[in-house]
Amino acid sequence: MAVLKWLSICLTLFCQGTAASKPCRWTQFRLGKLNDVSIDLLSDMGGLFPLKCAEENVEQTFPEDLYKNTEGEDVYVVALEAMRYVEQLYNNSLTSVTWNKTKLNMFQNVIYRQVQNLELCVVGGVWESSGDGWSVTLKTYFNKLNTVLKEKEHSACAWEIVRKEIRENLVQFKKFIDSRVKP
Repeated sequence: MAVLKWLSICLTLFCQGTAASKPCRWTQFRLGKLNDVSIDLLSDMGGLFPLKCAEENVEQTFPEDLYKNTEGEDVYVVALEAMRYVEQLYNNSLTSVTWNKTKLNMFQNVIYRQVQNLELCVVGGVWESSGDGWSVTLKTYFNKLNTVLKEKEHSACAWEIVRKEIRENLVQFKKFIDSRVKP
């Protein structure tokens, strides 16, 4: 009887380990493609940055070195945290935007799918990170974007600023994953 319990435990652990490794393979093939789709949807859903918003534009330069300094398993953790912040931003009030609603919904769906798959890859990954430098930098950057939205009362121009910034973030993220996640 004890042998059967031991065998059952070993089989369960083996199956969980196998299941946990598959999403990381997903990142090798799908993460970059979904990120490309996200960039395209952000561009297509609103078009060019509106001239009427140029005066309100607040540069929130994305810290390019953030992704460059990430190593090893942190690749997936950083990817997860960045996508969670993007997902969180786009769950705010979007009533003032004049974007193509279908493409906006598709964008939200693609970001959600990335978060779900990255969560599977980062087994035991948590929203509150360990306080690593990259985590603090990400949090600060996304807090600034949230502040822009709040200060401008979620206006259409505030969302245009955020859309422009998130697009730039995703372009940097693409360079990051293309250099780190290889098939």
